[in-house]
This record gives sequence, structure tokens and C-alpha cells, in this order.
Amino acid sequence: MACLSPSTLRLHCDYTPTTEAAPVPENRSDRPFIGFFCGDRTKIRGQRPTSAAKSVKVRDWSLPDRILTLMRPLHSPSFVIILTGLALGSLLHAPAGFGQQAPANAAPLTGSDSGERNSVVDPGAANSTVVYESGFFDQYNPITASDMLDRIPGVNVFGGNRGGGGRGLGTGGNILINGQRIAGKDNSARDQLDRITAAEVERIEIIRDTSGELNVRGAGEVINIILLAVPSRSSTQVELVQRLNHDDTYEIGGNIGWSTQIGNFQALVNAESRPNYENRDNREVRVTPGGELLGTLFEENIRDQDRRSLSTNMSYGLGAHRMQLNAQLQQGDFPRAIQRDFVDFVDGVGIESTQQEQIDNDESNWEVGGDYEYSFANSSRLAVLFVTNNEVRNSIRERFIANPSTEPLAKNLFIDSQRERNEFIVQSNYNFSLSAEQSVRIGFERAITELDSALFIASPFGTEPPSDQYGGLSLLPSASNAGTSVKETRYEGFAFHNWTINDKSSLESSVVYETSEIAQTGEVSKTRDFQFWRPTFDYRYNFADNFRFRGTVRRNVSQLSFSAFAATANDEDRDIDGFAGNPELEPETSWSYEGELEYRLPNDAGVLATSVFYSDIDNKIGRINATVDPDSPVSATGNVGPAKQYGWFTRASLRLNQFNLPNAIVSGRMGLFDSEILDPFINQKVRTGGRGFANLNFRQDITSINLSYGIDYSHSVWGGYYNIDIVTRTRNDRQRSLDLFVQKIWFDDWVFRLETDNTLDASECRYRERYEGTTIEGNIALIQDSCSSRYRRWILSVQTTF
Repeated sequence: MACLSPSTLRLHCDYTPTTEAAPVPENRSDRPFIGFFCGDRTKIRGQRPTSAAKSVKVRDWSLPDRILTLMRPLHSPSFVIILTGLALGSLLHAPAGFGQQAPANAAPLTGSDSGERNSVVDPGAANSTVVYESGFFDQYNPITASDMLDRIPGVNVFGGNRGGGGRGLGTGGNILINGQRIAGKDNSARDQLDRITAAEVERIEIIRDTSGELNVRGAGEVINIILLAVPSRSSTQVELVQRLNHDDTYEIGGNIGWSTQIGNFQALVNAESRPNYENRDNREVRVTPGGELLGTLFEENIRDQDRRSLSTNMSYGLGAHRMQLNAQLQQGDFPRAIQRDFVDFVDGVGIESTQQEQIDNDESNWEVGGDYEYSFANSSRLAVLFVTNNEVRNSIRERFIANPSTEPLAKNLFIDSQRERNEFIVQSNYNFSLSAEQSVRIGFERAITELDSALFIASPFGTEPPSDQYGGLSLLPSASNAGTSVKETRYEGFAFHNWTINDKSSLESSVVYETSEIAQTGEVSKTRDFQFWRPTFDYRYNFADNFRFRGTVRRNVSQLSFSAFAATANDEDRDIDGFAGNPELEPETSWSYEGELEYRLPNDAGVLATSVFYSDIDNKIGRINATVDPDSPVSATGNVGPAKQYGWFTRASLRLNQFNLPNAIVSGRMGLFDSEILDPFINQKVRTGGRGFANLNFRQDITSINLSYGIDYSHSVWGGYYNIDIVTRTRNDRQRSLDLFVQKIWFDDWVFRLETDNTLDASECRYRERYEGTTIEGNIALIQDSCSSRYRRWILSVQTTF
């Protein structure tokens, strides 16, 4: 028997029906009883487990806002009950009234002389900064820098490095480590927060205003992680992660990180294997526009994946010189197995048919980035940054059908999708001061992005002779892409000006000019040139040291998805195999306007903020008609036309000390949006996105017993937005979602965390109208109403540092 690594071991309960298959009645809740037996399963490529058939409740499907009701039996794994008892049982040993008062050794909220926490706010100044000394976090026994940020209300971590519209390296992001950004995209500063141990952190600075001294631009607040300056240090961080899915599939993964400092040299190495298995059940009913039931579908979709990565970050400083080098390697090949059981009703009789799909996915990427900075005696700085990366996304999809289900399975679809992207970016910038109140950054960036793609679609009805290259089927040349290469060469010059107008206000303004050439070869040979100006204005006014207004005006240019230039596979609709390519696709450009008010409560008690935004889009990217043969309507990604988007955000993050809940933080976010565009298919004004969302997060640390617990609840605003295509009109809705966790620290530095995500078994629902001919003609042929869910997942992790 072959020896398998722990990360590939899975335990699974296979289900088998205990009765003969029977004709499926109109209400599938009467489906036969399903029994099960348990056994071990190892992760073998191409093998997939089966699961219990679930019931479906059919309601009044003539109403378009009805959603499918999913029902399933709940399992109660004994080991989860035991682990939950161990974690929560420690509450029984807590002192009476543990939630009523702070522990005696809690760090004070203010005071720079305590050595535990230093909260500094320069009253009325435009560069107000809140400083958290590492001693403030000692009461929580944090393991990583990310754990420390969890105890600060109102912090928003996004850490991206890209410029306007996601183009190039840019100057964005809101995370600095020792005042420096990380030259990377996938391997970004955000990832480092989970790898830097809390013992290495000296302090955390929350910088609320713009400054020429910062190495990032355009962020509402900047998080600067300052590491300890010691002659030498070394630490190792280990985490073990276990997951239990609703079908009793058990996974194990983890990561190990090592960091060291020797003099001026610092290094961080991290290896990780992250389980990413998913078993998603889908229920669908098909009805006529008048509500007559046409059929039902039960689909089981299994992704059997582990994501593995190896990364390193190194830095060295000597006098005025500072250098960084970062690298990352990721691999995540996986099979996906899909089982579909159809029942079609003809004259009141249910006829069963079956589809099976096997999809083999090859996914990998690597990235190398670095930078060099020299600081002059007059405090000006010269920096050079680079990043190069490669990404591969290949898949082979085969479909087998049996119609009726008593017939042998026969292959009727083969799709080979290939995509490889390469990118190289280099940027140089120079920062200098004009006066005590004004500073300038000027720079230049060059980027080369290449994409090689191919798509081969074959079926029994193809026009070419059957070939083993296409799974024994006949190629459909009209729907395929024999090979396309797209190369963009872009040059960008930029200038930023930071001006502290007075002790209450500041202005950051910038202008970016870019010129690019996009060359496409393959089935279409075409070269196009683009030029864009991207000005930005970011004004901030401090009514007081803790009350701020921020207003921004920004010109945006989107980064194109080069895969849309040629035919691509369609993974969202089983009845449409692919999309046409569009070599005329252009970047989406827009003006965006935003105003925000932010108020920070005294004594670090929390943050309140509200904002409004408006975007005027010149050439919104969406779906357009690309039909060549009227008998085979097809759509492509294209520039639809002008659009507008506007909305309102509000957020609050509060400490609950005044409610006798010490070390508790509650955070809430809400957004309401609207939008408008003239749809090219139905020639009516429609929305371009969703209507809104709400999120509530709560966390409390009971430091006297080293216990933490929390919730994360999300709810979307349904309705109002349809994705309109050439033959379909689709609305996607997401039900409420709840995540829970409880965390206990034992033996001083061993963290045991038990959590559930999607605790409420929330579903993603879809209401799709499929048209006779095209949506342009407006004749609905049938309605497909479905909901899918991966149900609840249990996660147990153990983490320590030594």
C-alpha cells in the first residue's frame, strides 16, 4: 500500500441507497430513504465520493421571487461534540462575573509611560497617528501580527499594491512593515501579517492622514508594523488545521513559518498546505412561464483540492541602503467531479436521465519581487521595485450522459481550456521635499503582460473527424480557439504632490499618464494603442484630532482580462459551452467621487464612519451580442456603454466596556447601492450590480481564562439586479451567512480554535429565465430556479510559536 502524506489523507462516509430506485413523484421530498456506511477514503485523483440524496420541496414556482428550499439531515460527529465540550467547558471554571470587569492586570487605555500601550494623537494636526505599543496586546497572548490587529477597532486591512483599476504595481495598499511596502501582488504585505509573530512586533502605528514620508498613497489609513530592533532573534510558528465537511469528509493541513534576524538581515520562510475540499449540492426545478412543472435536478459538485505554497521574504539594511527580495511558489491541481440526476415530466410521467462530468484542473503560479531604496542626507529617497510572475490555469472537462438513466453512459462533450499568463513590472520613483509643508514623488513604470490561451470544444456533432486528442469526439472549430497570444506593453509616468495646507487640512494630488500597446496574434492579428490620463485629488480636513472629513476625486482605468479577447469556456451554465472572443475590447474608464466623515471615539473606544460615492462610467464592460449564425446565438465580453453607480456606506466599530463587556468589540458595516445602464439585449435601463449588504462582527477576549469567542454575520440585499445575456436572464441571490468561533489558549502559547463557517447552511440561489431564440425577442421558454449550498463546515486549528 502506498504511503500518503498527512495532507492527502481524508476520511469519508460513503452513502448507499437501501431501497430500489422508484419513479420520482412530483414532490421529490418523497424520494426513497437513504442509508449509509462509513469507511476510509484516500485522496486519489479522479475518485469522488457519493453522498446521500437530499430532498427538495416544490412550492409555487409561478412566482419569480420564490427560492428553492433545501433540506438535508444533520450529522453530529462525536469528535466535534467532544472538542466543543473541551473548548466551552473552560467557561465552567471561570470566576463568577467574569464578563463584568476587566482583569486586574489589563493594560491601561492611555499613558505613554506605562510601557504597555502608548496612544498618541497630535491634537488638530493633519498627520494624527494612533500608536499601539506591543505591551498593550500582552493580555491577549497574540500569536501573529494579524491577531494583534484583531484587537484594534475600526481597522480595515486590504494591503493591495496595485494602481488605478488594478494596473501594475502602482502606489496603493495600506500596510507597511518597518515603513516599507512589499514589492509583490500575490505575495503581498497582507499575507505577511499571518507570518510575523507577535513577539517580533515593537508597536503598531495607525496613520490616519496622507504624508510624503509614506511609501503608499491614496489609503484612508495606513497600518505600519514596526518590528523589534535587536541584534539577533529567531522564532518558529506552527499551525495544524483540520476540517470536517457536511459529507463527513475529513481534511488536514497546516503551515510552518520560520523567521530570523542576524544584524541588519531579516528573513521569513513559510510553507503551507491548505485544505480546500468542497462538496456542493444543488437543487433545481424547471417550470414554464405559466408555472407548470417541467422537471427537477439534483446536482452534486465535488472539488477535491489542497493548496500548497512556499514563500520567503528577505530584507537587508546598511546605512542609507535598504533591499528586499520576496518569492512565492503555489500549486493547487485538483479534480472536480459532478453528478446530475434529472427528472423530466412528460404527460405526468417522470423520466430520469443522468449526467456525469470529470474536470481535471492544473493550477500553479510563482512570483519574485524585490526593491532597493537609497536615502539621501536631505531625507529624499530613490527607490527601484520589480515583480515578475507566472500563472497557469488549464483544465480538461469531459461529460457523459445516459438518457434515460437506464442506458449506458456515453461521452457527449470534451472541453480543453489552456491559459498561461506572464508579467514583468519595474518601477522607479524619487521622493523629495519642496518645503516643510510640501513634498513630491515622481516615478516611472514599465509593464509587460502576456497571455497565451487555447480552447478546444468537441462533441459527437462536430465537423471534424473524431480524434483521441479531443477525447474521441469531433472538434467544433467555430466554437474553439486554436491558439491566441495577447501582449500588452505599458509605460506609465506619475507625479504625486503632498501638501499640508495648515494644521487641520491636507491635500494629496496626483497625475498619471500611461501609454500602451496591445498586440494580438492567432485567429485574429491586431495591434491597438491606448493613452490615458489618471488624475486624483484626495483632500482631508480635521475638524478635531478625532473627527475628519475626506473627499476624493479619481479617474480610473480598468485592467483588461486578456482571456476575453478569444473564445473562452463557460463554467456557469451547463447548457452553454463557451463564449465568443472580442478583440475590440477596451479598458473601462470612469470618474469616481467619494466623501467620508470619520469620528474616532475618545480613549480608543471605537470608530464611526459614513460615506457616499458616485461613479460615472464611460464604457462599462458587460455582455454584448456576438452572433454570427442566427441559429446559434452567442455573446461576448464587450463595452456596453455609459453607466452610473452610486451608493452609501456606513461602518462602526466599538469597544463595549461601557456595557460591562471588557475586551469586547462589535463591528458593523452596511452598504446600499443603485446603478443604471442601457442593456443592449432588451434595450431597457437596468442595474449593473447588487442592491446592498449588511455585516455584523462581534468578538470578546476573556483574558482571565485566556478564552475568546466571536461571530460574523452577513446578509445581502436581494433582488433588483439581473445578469442579462444573449439567451438568458439571471438573478443571483445569496442567503444570510453566519460564522462562529471559540478559541482557548493553553500552556501559555498553544492556541486551540474551533470554528464553523456557513453555520446556518446558507445557500446561493439563482433564478434564470431561458429564452426561445434570444432575449432580444423576449419569449421565455422556461424558468430554472435553483439553490446550492456546501452546508456547514467545522474547523479545528492548533497554533503555537517557539
